[in-house]
Order: sequence, then structure tokens, then C-alpha cells
Amino acid sequence: MSANHPDRLVERRRAFKAMHQSGFFVLPNPWDLGSLRRLERLGFRAVASTSAGYAWSLGVDDRQLGLEQVLAHLEHLCAATDLPVNADFENGYADDPQGVAANVRLAADTGVAGLSLEDLYNAPDGATDLYDLPLAAERIRAAREALDAVDPNIVLVARSEGHLIGRDDLGATIERLVAYAEAGADCLYAPGLEDDEQIAAVVNAVAPGSVNVLYRNGRMTSARLAALGVRRASTGSLLAKAAWIGLEEAATKLLGSGALPEEVFAPRR
Repeated sequence: MSANHPDRLVERRRAFKAMHQSGFFVLPNPWDLGSLRRLERLGFRAVASTSAGYAWSLGVDDRQLGLEQVLAHLEHLCAATDLPVNADFENGYADDPQGVAANVRLAADTGVAGLSLEDLYNAPDGATDLYDLPLAAERIRAAREALDAVDPNIVLVARSEGHLIGRDDLGATIERLVAYAEAGADCLYAPGLEDDEQIAAVVNAVAPGSVNVLYRNGRMTSARLAALGVRRASTGSLLAKAAWIGLEEAATKLLGSGALPEEVFAPRR
């Protein structure tokens, strides 16, 4: 039976939704089948795609891949694993709610168990900004309706990107996340938050909705985040970044000294 057989899809989606009801889990972000297999063997319970990590693997920067490439990547990941997959679906590859709904439906058809949608867009002058709140909330509502038409167990994650672009007003972020929860998001996510009090404020504001936090530094441990009431924590592009750092360090040593680091000669794990 294939990983995307309807019975397995139903099971994965129900299991993933249940993971958001209580407790805490880590959601690592593979960018290809090799990294996916490693994370499976380590025992993670679910994974999420990373738009940046996948883009880097193709030699381009984040946010430079088109909808068709991303859909093919999601289908590739979902077909290769029995773990629930959460899609990093950027801004839905559309501005208007109708376009978001159509694209989200396509993403759901790839077999994902969850889908993250950002409120960030590229302005005509090339800068990035946040959608006005009424439009941003309507986009979430349209995405929820599109997912419900496929399977209401698919988890919708609403992201507010303000803290990644210098808009650090926590009150404004919470206002957005509350609006997204009211529009149908199951899980709320403001990447960039690091302070305990800020994270706790978000958790309290959106309850009973669940909260995702992005690891940002070594002080952000799973135990600490769980104690704050966070439901899940993701790595974003950090695992892919770690892999590229390892490659560059080994290649730099080879270029400079003519030898590779000893650890690369150890048996493959």
C-alpha cells in the first residue's frame, strides 16, 4: 500500500491533528529524501518542508520557486514517508483569497497533513510587507474552507511574519494571530519570537489554538518551550543550513590543507 493511499492519508492526518491537542513535539524540516530518511530513522513523529532548504538544494534563494515546483516537491515528500508532512506553503502563491483557496486545494491533493500560510507578500517596489489584516484573515478563511473540502483533519497553520521584517509590535502580532484563529487556523505561528514572556503571551492569547515556535538560539530548548505551553517547535531552514555549513567547512579545509576532516571517513551512519 503506497504512502499516499487514502486510508493511510486519513490515518496520518488524524494523527497529526491529535498531536496538536496536547503535549509538545519537535517538527524538523527536511529538504530532500535523504534528509527525510535520516529524520525518520532518528524517530521524529512528523516533518515539515522548508521552502528555503529546498530552494538552496536547487541553487536558488528562498521565495524564488514557483507553485508547480513546490507542489511536485510536496508530492515527492508525502509519497516517500508514512510520517505526517506539514507543507511550508509560503503565502499560498497568490494574493487574493480565491487564488489562495485554489492553490491550497492543490497542496492538499499532494497528501500533506498540515499546511502553513504566511501573511507576507512582495510589494511592487521589491520590498516585503504584511497583507492588511482584513485581507490576511480572509485568506486564512479561504484556505480553511479549501482544506475542509478535502479533509477537515488537515491542520492549517497561520503565520504572521512581522518579527522577521522588523515589525516587532507584539500587540499587533497577537491581534493578527487571534484574527487568524477566528478565521479557522488550528495552529498559530509568529517566527522570530525568542523571549519567554512574548511566547507565553501568544500562547495565552490564542488558546485553545496551538502555537508553533521557531528555534532561534541555543537557549530555546524543547523543555523550556513545552513549559511555556508551546505545542510544537520547528527548525525551519536551520538543519539545511547546518548541512551546508558542514559541506563548506570540509571543502574549505580540503582547499586550504589538501585534506578532508577525519570525521568524514567514519562509517556512514
